[in-house]
Amino acid sequence: MNDLKKWHRQTIGQRVVQELQKNNFAAVYFEERADALQYIMANIPEGATIGIGGSATLREIGLVSLLKEKGFVLYDHNEPGLTPIEKTEMRYKEQTADVFISSTNAITLSGELVNRDSTGNRVAAMMFGPKTVIVVAGINKVVRDLAEADERIKLYAAPINTKRHELPNPCLKTGQCADCRSAQRICNITTVIHRRPPLTNMHVVLIGEYLGF
Repeated sequence: MNDLKKWHRQTIGQRVVQELQKNNFAAVYFEERADALQYIMANIPEGATIGIGGSATLREIGLVSLLKEKGFVLYDHNEPGLTPIEKTEMRYKEQTADVFISSTNAITLSGELVNRDSTGNRVAAMMFGPKTVIVVAGINKVVRDLAEADERIKLYAAPINTKRHELPNPCLKTGQCADCRSAQRICNITTVIHRRPPLTNMHVVLIGEYLGF
């Protein structure tokens, strides 16, 4: 049974990587996080400043703690203990980092990155600013197309992230996006990166594990 699941993960993962490469991304697939971590670290220049997107995946695979251990300067608005003003300042610093690392809400089978943000700092940094961007995602983020990406975000990613931050939005009660008008709404900006932005060195690291939201 495990061999069958591994076969399917690898088949889908390698297929998506091929499409991402056609779209000019530097894309790779790893079955396990340990190999992905090695690749990521190899693509971060020594002494680089690093911006961290609001990603559960990066913490789940141990990347944030590893970067701290290696002595990199991190700009991370999710660092515990920051005041609201400090969080905002950190978001601006993330835009100017040498390297920006984040996850993505969905990756289509045709190699597109789909994201939905509250303030837009994550998607802005992914598209332009930091010279190098590394997107890390589990195989669970792969969807058929843009329509399924939208459904994934509405039914899964957005409600869970609302719960993670304990925001008083309708999806906190229903577990499903209601396209609300709440002041605390987190679904304000949607982006689709169809091809690699020409001025950004962009890596997509796909891991054959279920990671993040």
